[in-house]
Amino acid sequence: MRNLLITLTVVEIVLVIAVLAFYLIRISASLHEIARHLAKSTYGVRAVETQCSSIGPSVTKINEQLATISGALGGVADRAEAIADNG
Repeated sequence: MRNLLITLTVVEIVLVIAVLAFYLIRISASLHEIARHLAKSTYGVRAVETQCSSIGPSVTKINEQLATISGALGGVADRAEAIADNG
């Protein structure tokens, strides 16, 4: 009886190790697949970053021009009121 219990215990341990190995291999395969998709995503993000790099300086230039226009609008509005009052 004792030998049977020892044998069953050893079989159970081997089964547990086999199941753990199986799932570790599946997890490893999943992680490799995820890494492959992340590499593609990183490549795409870098492409977008490269194509959008010229936006920053252009926005600064546009903001400077808009600030100049905004400063001149007060005078234009005063002149329009003066013309409207005289006309």
